[in-house]
Amino acid sequence: MSPTPPITGAAPDPTSGFGLLIARVDKALGYLVEGAAGLLVLADVVVLLAGVVARFVFHKPLIWSDELASMLFIWLAMLGAVTALRRGEHMRMTAVVSKQSPERRQLLESISVCASLAFLAMVMWPAWEYASEERFITTPALDISNVWRAAALPVGIILMAVFCVLRLLKDADWRTSARGLVIVATIVGAFALGHSAFADLGRLNLLVFFVGVVSAAVFSGIPIAFAFGLGTLGYMALGTTTALPVIVGRMDEGMSHLILLAVPLFVFLGLLIEMTGMAKAMVAFLAGLLGHIRGGLSYVLVGAMYLVSGISGSKAADMAAVAPALFPEMKARGADEGDLVALLAATGAQTETVPPSLVLITIGSVTGVSIAALFTGGLLPAVVLGIGLCIVVWMRSRNEDMSRVVRLRWRQVAKLGAIAVPALALPFIIRAAVVEGVATATEVSTIGIVYAVLAGLLVYRQFDWKRVFPMLVATASLSGAILLIIGTATAMAWGLTQSGFSRSLAEAMAALPGGAPMFMAVSLLMFVILGSVLEGIPAIVLFGPLLFPIARQLGIHEVHYAMVVVLAMGLGLFAPPLGVGYYAACAIGRVNPDKGIQPILGYMLALLIGTIIVAALPWLSIGFL
Repeated sequence: MSPTPPITGAAPDPTSGFGLLIARVDKALGYLVEGAAGLLVLADVVVLLAGVVARFVFHKPLIWSDELASMLFIWLAMLGAVTALRRGEHMRMTAVVSKQSPERRQLLESISVCASLAFLAMVMWPAWEYASEERFITTPALDISNVWRAAALPVGIILMAVFCVLRLLKDADWRTSARGLVIVATIVGAFALGHSAFADLGRLNLLVFFVGVVSAAVFSGIPIAFAFGLGTLGYMALGTTTALPVIVGRMDEGMSHLILLAVPLFVFLGLLIEMTGMAKAMVAFLAGLLGHIRGGLSYVLVGAMYLVSGISGSKAADMAAVAPALFPEMKARGADEGDLVALLAATGAQTETVPPSLVLITIGSVTGVSIAALFTGGLLPAVVLGIGLCIVVWMRSRNEDMSRVVRLRWRQVAKLGAIAVPALALPFIIRAAVVEGVATATEVSTIGIVYAVLAGLLVYRQFDWKRVFPMLVATASLSGAILLIIGTATAMAWGLTQSGFSRSLAEAMAALPGGAPMFMAVSLLMFVILGSVLEGIPAIVLFGPLLFPIARQLGIHEVHYAMVVVLAMGLGLFAPPLGVGYYAACAIGRVNPDKGIQPILGYMLALLIGTIIVAALPWLSIGFL
């Protein structure tokens, strides 16, 4: 994550009447939003936990629990995004900006804020219209108007716009703000005046907006979520006749999947694991076991992601469950934070086929392939890619200085293991709860939270009540930053769908010469690209029903093809500069995205080689079917 730094320059005197007023308004409104966002995290934990207890203990399920949790969740996502914007915690690429002169960097920071404000201003009224239309829909369980849920979008957008204005007034002199506003207004105006020209471009608009506008916005330092939003809004408004409230509806759809509720809950669980001493106990044992080996904790990270992958249904939630436990100790041992976040992102791509994977479930549902077969076939390909990552770790850690690391006696390691047993049991308890049907993939995080609280209070005797609310707010902020990206990326995926791009691409692939090998090679390349802009589930929904029958006709086993497709999408999803998963890893690891770009290249090369091996050797996917 790259925080948005204050805009330097002749800022208003904070002791003056105007400066003091701006600071007070920002502080008061910030406290109000942060407090509400933190309480919403807690409320969702309580609601989902109540649903688990009522169903499993009392055998009287609460039919309204999921619906209420979903309603609270969209408010949590939007207020979390507002909090992230106020705190400067939205993910952004600053590699180009950081190399500029102080004066130019100051201007680019102002443009970043003004561009975000421009997107919010343009989508504000469509969001209001969308929420107004939802008032006619009544929720099935709670029997209330859906406007109570949909109103979160316009409210969140308005609040983000307010904080953008407050930032411009608080952090920059009026000349910098004016120049930024003029530049952004000129660019927006030029695009608006060229409306008729864009209408004639047809599908070339996909390159103009989804490649040109998005890439320019990302590399100029505009937060990723707003860069995606600007590209999508520009395409819809200028290249199509689509009503703009549809964009807000697609954002809502992308952010409202109940399975994504696992993201904030697992983020909070990760913070609890660190605060209660569970992380310290786990790391102490694992360090005693493997810490004397060069790159030992990196191997632990690869293995830990394999174990927890798929528990939550969200890759961001999986990373949030692992990183807080391992990163502090790895940094303390001198590990480079860029390499850490690169490895975290790479393990996210590596474990995409580990069951229970939502992407595999989606493939089964839209193509008719056996989900049980997909689950069986997904285990070994992830191991192959994991071996590739471990080889890179070994090569990079060959010269690691281990002179200060003392190898512990086995008796000491066993003692550390006994202390760590309650903490090490957590991933297995969570997975068992899902497999045995005690809780859904979304609800299971609440069991982990209760377990972590009890372990902290009764076993490790380490629980700081004063840290709980700041942790709730931090959870909301991080989750809001991730979910807003997912929302705008979903809208962008919908735009690609409506353009007819997906069907045209499928028809072109069906006509390829070279038979099955060429089809597999082009599929691999295509899904790497699609994974960077669509994510797994939207890409599968769009292309699965079109491409799997072609693979079947060419004699490619469906499970084998599914593994290659999923792994290729994982490569795209976690590869910078467009991969959403990479920025999620940076946000969870609290590392500037710039620092991980160079280290991740080696890991991505290993994953690509591993994916090619899986594609070339069908037995790895279907040998145990």
